[in-house]
Amino acid sequence: MDSTSIPFQMSNSSSISHFLLLPLADTRQLQLLHLCLLLGISLAALLANGLIISAVACGHHLHSPMFFFLLNLALTVLGSICTTVPKAMHNSLWDTRDISYAGCVAQLFLFIFFISAEYFPLTIMYYDCSVSLCKPLHYGTLLGSGACAHMAAAAWASGFLTALLHTANTFSLPLCQGNALGQFFCEIPHILKLSCSKSCLRELGLIVVSAFLFLDCFVFIVFCYVQIFRAVLRIPSEQGRHKAFSTCLPHLAVVFLFVSTAIFAYLKSPSISSPTLDLSLSVLYSVVSPALNPLIYSLRNQELKAAVWRMMTGWFQKH
Repeated sequence: MDSTSIPFQMSNSSSISHFLLLPLADTRQLQLLHLCLLLGISLAALLANGLIISAVACGHHLHSPMFFFLLNLALTVLGSICTTVPKAMHNSLWDTRDISYAGCVAQLFLFIFFISAEYFPLTIMYYDCSVSLCKPLHYGTLLGSGACAHMAAAAWASGFLTALLHTANTFSLPLCQGNALGQFFCEIPHILKLSCSKSCLRELGLIVVSAFLFLDCFVFIVFCYVQIFRAVLRIPSEQGRHKAFSTCLPHLAVVFLFVSTAIFAYLKSPSISSPTLDLSLSVLYSVVSPALNPLIYSLRNQELKAAVWRMMTGWFQKH
C-alpha cells in the first residue's frame, strides 16, 4: 500500500493538528435525525437537572445529605453531556468530522472528569440510603455536614486526578496510525488504536485499574442494596415493601446499565469491535445513562417534586 492510499499518516502526535470523529450516520437524513434525537435528550437533561439544582439550592428543607449528593450528581450529568453532545450535534448539522487536537484533549479530560465524578456521588447516595434504613441512630454521626462535604470533595478530586492521569498518559503516546477516530467523541480506546502497538501498554494498565475501581464501587453499591433489601423486607406493610422495591430497583438498573456498557466498551476485545456497536455502547453510557440518573432518583421523591412545582408556579406567577 503506498502513502497516497492513507489519508493521514504521521510518525507521532506532534504533527497532528486535528482528529476526524465518526459521523453519527452515513446519510444526511439520518444525520439530521440523530441531531434531533441528541437535541431532545440534551434539552430534557438540561431542563430536568437545572430544575433539580435550583430546587435543592433554593429549598432550605431539602438541605439533607441525600439531596446534597443529588445536586452534585446533577452537576456532573450536565457537565458530561455538555462535553460530548454539542460537538456531535455541530458536526451533524454542518456535515463535518473535525475536532482540533487541543479540543480533543479538553474533551477527553472533561468527559473522564465528569463521568468519574458522577459515579462517586452515586456510590455515596446508596451508602446514605443504607445508613438511613439500617443505622438511623448513627445517621447524624456518619453523614453529618462535615462528612458530606469531605466525601463530595473527595469525589470531585478523584475525578480530577483520574482525568488528569488518563489524559496526560494517552496524549503522551506517539500516534502512528493516522487521525481518524472510530467514535463520535474523543475516547481513550479509539485514541489508543492510533498509537504504536508497543507504547500503549501503560495506558491499558490504567484503564484496567480504573475499571476495577469502578467495579469495586459497583460491588459496594450491591452490598448496600443487600442491606437496603433486608431492611425493606422487615417492613410490615406489603404496600410499603412494594413501594420501596419499585423505587430501588430502577436505581440499580440504571447503575448496572452504566457500569456494564462502560466496562464493556473499554475492555472488549478488538475482534468484536464495530462502528455500530461502539457507537451504541458510547451513547448508552455517555448520554442515556447520565440523562436518566437524576430523573430516576427524583421521580418518586415527593419532597423534590413538590419543591420543583412550587418553584415553577412561583416563577410563572412573577412573570
